[in-house]
Amino acid sequence: MKTFIFIHGSWHSSWNWHRVVPILEKTGHRAIAMDLPGMGRDKTPIQTVTLQTSVDAICSLLDTIEEKVILVGHSKNGILISQVAEYRPHKIEKLVYLAAYLIPSGKTQREYSIQDTEGVLKPYVIFHEALQATTLDSAIYREGLYADCEEYIVSLAKVLLSPEPFSSGITPLQLTERNFGTVPRVYIECTEDRAVTPFIQRKMYSEMPCEKVYSLATSHSPFFSQPQALADILCEL
Repeated sequence: MKTFIFIHGSWHSSWNWHRVVPILEKTGHRAIAMDLPGMGRDKTPIQTVTLQTSVDAICSLLDTIEEKVILVGHSKNGILISQVAEYRPHKIEKLVYLAAYLIPSGKTQREYSIQDTEGVLKPYVIFHEALQATTLDSAIYREGLYADCEEYIVSLAKVLLSPEPFSSGITPLQLTERNFGTVPRVYIECTEDRAVTPFIQRKMYSEMPCEKVYSLATSHSPFFSQPQALADILCEL
């Protein structure tokens, strides 16, 4: 039995994992999906949320769990699981990057996002200065996030997606080989992804090699479109 901790991506929250968690639990694993600060049901004022705020929240959760965990991060918030591994390497059995940003120490998520010139989301990202956060225009939801998902997922997203803290994407990661470098990492690429495209996914896991790379022929949200296939990979880990 393993304990999985799931970290959602930009604009989302713990509802991302509502199809995957029951599959893992039926096989005897423990699965916890959290809302990051300011997201979902967490009421932290979004304008106060930084990369450190979110990392601290994940570390606090890990500190309540006795056993090592498998920490799964999606999309932008791969940066969070990397920074958590720097602070809590002894608490993590594996890091799993699901179409996620896997970037070196001293770099920012934004630096890599800018290189992803084929991604379709950027023209639809709206910055809100008062909130120091972004939202995503719903016109791009299906094409950019849910191309192979059922229509009800798009409808849910129109209700549930919320502002994403901006500062975390422009904050350099601080990682060391002594801590982060000791935690095994796995990458799951989504080969039909138009949000974090295969080009940038492959660039990242080539620059930051993983012990194994899995592929899913899905868009950006396999937890909705192919939850069983994703759960099968997680169980194989």
